[in-house]
This record gives sequence, structure tokens and C-alpha cells, in this order.
Amino acid sequence: MKPISRIFIALSSLSMIATYYLPLWQIQLWAPQYPEGLNMKIWHNHLSGAFDIINGLNHYIGMRLIKEEMFPELQYIGILVGIYIAIGLLAAITNKLTLLKIYVITGLSYGIAALYDFYRWGYDYGHNLDPHAAIQVPGMSYQPPVIGYKNLLNFTAYSGPDQGGWIIVAASIIAISVLFFTLWSNKKLSKKKNSSVQHELRVATIIVLFFLSACSSSEPAPIRLGKDECSNCKMILTDPKFGAEILTKTNKVYKFDDVNCLNNYIKNNEKIPSQINFIFFVDYANEGKFILANQAFYLQAEDLKSPMGGAIAAFSTKEELTKAAAPYTESKTITWSEASKIY
Repeated sequence: MKPISRIFIALSSLSMIATYYLPLWQIQLWAPQYPEGLNMKIWHNHLSGAFDIINGLNHYIGMRLIKEEMFPELQYIGILVGIYIAIGLLAAITNKLTLLKIYVITGLSYGIAALYDFYRWGYDYGHNLDPHAAIQVPGMSYQPPVIGYKNLLNFTAYSGPDQGGWIIVAASIIAISVLFFTLWSNKKLSKKKNSSVQHELRVATIIVLFFLSACSSSEPAPIRLGKDECSNCKMILTDPKFGAEILTKTNKVYKFDDVNCLNNYIKNNEKIPSQINFIFFVDYANEGKFILANQAFYLQAEDLKSPMGGAIAAFSTKEELTKAAAPYTESKTITWSEASKIY
């Protein structure tokens, strides 16, 4: 490895010491009665969060109490992280390509094993219900998502890495990238080894893409018509052609019935603008689909009836906007910059 690559490996390995003091994983729940959300955090050796409330709610649908005894993994996660750190430091100190490969394989194995273990626990927790529970929905299970969002009755659940988890993901991606670069830049490899190197590069690229896609938290949460309420006006969302969402940097979701309520909420809450990560709009022409606010095309028409009088609809293409504008005698196409300043 080149000196800079060894430095990257050493620093990324040492950075994982912080995971002993930071939560690794998080599960969040939102519902109309809990707009601020209920949070559960998984650390390397314990759990934290609103367990009393979550357990109280889960009791009604027959789910078991969440407690640390359910997670025997908490006894050895810290040891596994320590081994991972040690392998990385050894690879950086000894400058051995074999150790670097072991470091990458260890990180990948940890990630796959952790996701499978969480899925296995979630499946058992969400399917093995008390048959005498107060609330029973035939055929319904309550398995939480492994990564991303999922609707569970009137709750929206989110699962994903927390601060410590993101540090491990970043360290793993750095290790894969260094391996990719080292194999690519090693000009002393024989022709016989070249084909093997190309194969390893392809595998490394696939691994990087896998991690980046699997850990993405930039997807909007589904809008449950007739159940979710607008974060601004507190009205229940009912129109499938309109709607908007704010996804914050901490993966918190705010839902709105149209652009009017979205804009008013941002203006009336000074802290929100600095917290926004993404803004999404419902695609007027494609029910159930979302568009990033800065990538959408907007139609404004006085007779365009949206839930709170916004009179603005979002489209993913100009062609769909033009087609939808035909029935309106007075309409115009506006930009997101214009739409966000109207109210």
C-alpha cells in the first residue's frame, strides 16, 4: 500500500473506537398521536430509548416486551468491533495486502451477518404474537424493516444505522476503496494475475455500490391516505394526487397535504430549514410516486383543487404537466423556487 493508503486505513480503524460510546442502530416510530416519534437505540452493549411506551403499545397487539435479554449479541459486539479495529491497524502497520483483504472481508461479513441477524430477530418478534392479544388483525404481522421505512397499522417505522453504525460503514467503504486503489495501482502484477485483479476490482466495486445503496436513507416514507395527518394543519391526508414530505438529516419525516401547508410550516418553524435533508412531492400523474422538489415541474392553476387551496401540482415530466394543464383556461408552469415562495 502507498503511505497515504496506510494512513487512511489506520485512521478509519481508530475512528471505530468511537462506536463504544455511540449508538450503532436506531428504530424510530411515528404516528398521529406521536408526531415527535418514539426512538429505540442499539449500542454495542445495551439498549436505550422509549421502551416503556413502545412495550405498552406493542402489548395490545400481542408482541413481546423488548428487553436486553432478547439480544445475546450485546455480549460480544464490542469484542467483534475490537477484532475489526485490530485487523485494520495490523494491515496499516505491516503493509500486508493479505491483511487488507482480510480486513475488507471481515467488514463485509460483519455487515451481512448483522443484517441477517436483525432480520431474523425482527421476523420472530413481528410474527410470533400472543393469540390472546386485545387487538388482532387476521393475517397481519408487525416485522420492523431491516433498513428504511415500513407502515405498521397507523405507525410509520424507520430502521437504519445510527452514529456509530455510520462510522463502521464509512470505515468499511474506505477499506474497500483502498483495496480497489492498491490493486489498480500495483503495476508489478504479472499478466497471469491481471485477470484476477480485474475480477477483484469488479467485486470491490459491487461491494461499494451495495453498501451505498443498502445504507441510503434518502427515500420518502409512504403516505397512508386516511391515516396520516398533515404536520401543519393536522388534517388527515386523503388526496392521492397531492402531498409533500420533509425528510430531515436525522431521518425524521414531516408530511403535508399540499404545497400551501408545506411552505407555511417551514415559515412558521425557524429550526426546520437547517434540518431539511430532502423535500419530496407526490407526483400528480403517478399515484403513490414521489419526486424531489428541485427536480419536479409545477403547474399552477386557480381551478386546480388541492386540499388546502394550494392550486399547485407537481409532475415528474413536462409532457405530463402539459397534458394535465389542458382543461384549465388559466394556468402556468412555475419553478420550485417560485412555488416555495408563494405562501
